[in-house]
Amino acid sequence: MITLGRLRRRRFPHSGRWEAALLSPVILTAFITALAFSTPREIAFSRLLPAAPALAAAMWPVIPTLLLGAFCLVAMIVLSFFHTDLGTPYTGAAIVAVTLAAAYASHLRIRREEMLFHIRLVADAAQKVLLRPLPRRIDDVEIESLYLAAQEQARIGGDFYEAADTPYGVRLLIGDVRGKGLSAVGAAAAVISSFREAAHDEPDLRGITRRLETSITRYIAGHPGPDLPERFATALIAEVPPGGGHVRLLNCGHPPPLLVHQGRTHVLDPSAPSPPLNLATLIGDPYCVDTVAFTPGDQLLLYTDGVTETRDHKGEFFPLPDWMGRQGLMSPREMLDRLHHALLQYSGGRLDDDIAALALQHSENSLPRPAPEY
Repeated sequence: MITLGRLRRRRFPHSGRWEAALLSPVILTAFITALAFSTPREIAFSRLLPAAPALAAAMWPVIPTLLLGAFCLVAMIVLSFFHTDLGTPYTGAAIVAVTLAAAYASHLRIRREEMLFHIRLVADAAQKVLLRPLPRRIDDVEIESLYLAAQEQARIGGDFYEAADTPYGVRLLIGDVRGKGLSAVGAAAAVISSFREAAHDEPDLRGITRRLETSITRYIAGHPGPDLPERFATALIAEVPPGGGHVRLLNCGHPPPLLVHQGRTHVLDPSAPSPPLNLATLIGDPYCVDTVAFTPGDQLLLYTDGVTETRDHKGEFFPLPDWMGRQGLMSPREMLDRLHHALLQYSGGRLDDDIAALALQHSENSLPRPAPEY
């Protein structure tokens, strides 16, 4: 699963660029001091010394900022012995004032960083509940997952997925709640929670979908807003029955999955449209279940629209079916790793929407279970 991993508290990341940035206040101090000593007093480069502690406040803790200000003050005093009429009292007072202000600014920055750190911990915990790690294998189905947040600081969003080992086979869910923010996260949590129960109870995919429809409708009704009529979720439910051989799909307005069967890539468009979640009361619930072959060696890719709506610098969408057809045989993990790299390369490293994907592969290394009677 590609997600934001465990947070480690690093105030100063160990990268070459960041280390150079951390040294910039020292470099600036040394540069100004050298110019002040080597140039005529009329130029008075010493008046720039207060800039060093001001810069330090943006990246240093309080004590080092104060020490740098003290060094600048000492340098100014020493410089006054070599050059008279530098306005040492005024420059010294400016150094003291700027240093104290910089130390206070550094204190506030550190407090905000501490608060953000704890907020991220809470968000990570919420993500683990909402998008918990999936088993890498259920019976004869290998499963890998991918989640990419559009915003670098984001942890959770409206994209969701889940997998369950049930008496009816391996059942998977992937979906996308329209909108962003806490309302989308809450709706996604309602759908996932309902699926985790219904997947084990309902013998048919239509029954699961109706349970999901009821859950999201209740949630949205309990959290009204100005966009209430436009709040819905697309979803795709897949089921690989015991013994394999085929996969059942129920697509509620979601992007069609891709199947690699006997070396060829197929776009699995639904034979008849099914309404997105929370829209069944408006357009009815003619849920359609399609069955396609899923034999050993076949691969299935489920994804959200953030994948196919990724754009390049010309504004063109990412050609997922064409990309998939060029990849050849690979493991589910390798498929998602390549997809991750391809999306970042195609978009120039900028993702405009959250992305979730599930990669499945049918293997034949386990004994089939007897299928339940419907």
